[in-house]
Amino acid sequence: MQQAYGYIRVSGKGQVDGDGFDRQRQAIEACAVASGLEVVQCFQEEGVSGTKEVRPALARMLVDLEENGHGIRTVIVERLDRLARDLMVQEAILNDFQKLGVRFISAAEGDDLLEGDATRKLVRQVLGAIAEYDKAMLVSKLRAARERKRARTGKCEGRKGYADTDEGRAIIREVKRLRRKKPGCKAMSYGQIAEVLNQFNRVTIDGRPFSASSVRHISRA
Repeated sequence: MQQAYGYIRVSGKGQVDGDGFDRQRQAIEACAVASGLEVVQCFQEEGVSGTKEVRPALARMLVDLEENGHGIRTVIVERLDRLARDLMVQEAILNDFQKLGVRFISAAEGDDLLEGDATRKLVRQVLGAIAEYDKAMLVSKLRAARERKRARTGKCEGRKGYADTDEGRAIIREVKRLRRKKPGCKAMSYGQIAEVLNQFNRVTIDGRPFSASSVRHISRA
């Protein structure tokens, strides 16, 4: 049996303790059974307005679908307005599902919402204008990815620097050696050291050729 995720949301803090979650979960489970699917997890948004683009639970679900080591490619909601009340926000989220190849099903409205009517298609064509949504979701997804890694490994390291790898430490030593002033000689400039490193096919932490500024940065490590 194919598996699916559920997405449930209530907008008010007072609704969190009400029957909204149970009602939505029951509708999603019934829809899944009718579609021959098994809901393995419901991502739960607590007290989040349907007009907001920033959704912690939605971000976690999108990250999970992007990594996709599980093969899950279906998301079910009770009604479309549980995904979002604002049409543009709805379409932005549906666009994310489309890019991931995700099938989206509403228990109330059916499972063809990624096609939709002419209005939805028109909105979908101008999604490039919704830069604010993309920015907000990127921040949420990065945060969700860090939380997911921290839960899996117990830590979430930031970007590694030169001092964090054997190769990087070797470059630091080489830069400092070349910068050392020898008796009767001038110390090599940062630009000259960059040329030496590039001749030996050394690259920066970003995989780029060395420049005077990148060598200067390393010399201070």
